Amino acid sequence: MTTGSDILQTIWGSGQSLGPLAMAVRAGAMFFIALVLVRVGGARTFGRRSSFDNVVVIMLGAIAARGVVGASPFGSTVAASAAVVGLHRLIGRLCVTQHWLARLVQGQRVVIYRGGQIVHKNLERTGISEEDLMESHRLERKLDRLAADETAFLERNGRISFVVPEPAGAAAEDRQGSESR
Repeated sequence: MTTGSDILQTIWGSGQSLGPLAMAVRAGAMFFIALVLVRVGGARTFGRRSSFDNVVVIMLGAIAARGVVGASPFGSTVAASAAVVGLHRLIGRLCVTQHWLARLVQGQRVVIYRGGQIVHKNLERTGISEEDLMESHRLERKLDRLAADETAFLERNGRISFVVPEPAGAAAEDRQGSESR
């Protein structure tokens, strides 16, 4: 005669010898738990793709997988996942007001081109090649050459951004136009 605990054992499993049904059920449960944790963690967890955010994604995947395959107790992996999301959210909020912490955790942008010159020491320090710089410029600005008045930064999220100063009267015209609206 099959008891309730036998059915639960078949559906949920235990330890590392899980059958296909038990692993599928655990994967489904972990999927919804992870979805809730990501929603609680906020849009930032996946939105910015910075090193800080990528660490959370990697850790959540590694911790959740242990619960799915039975390498660690399921409840413990859920608790560890919640702790990682909570810590990420706390540090993210602190970074808004504690700029020293933001620089430590998220880094800061690095100038890689300014005043018509490539800043070679910063390219070397960041591991960016001139080809990487030019490829980003072609993709972002649709231009084959960097302008002398352009500045390029390696941003904290790893992307390269390009800033071109506004024409002399453009800022004043924009201010006047927005004031009259």
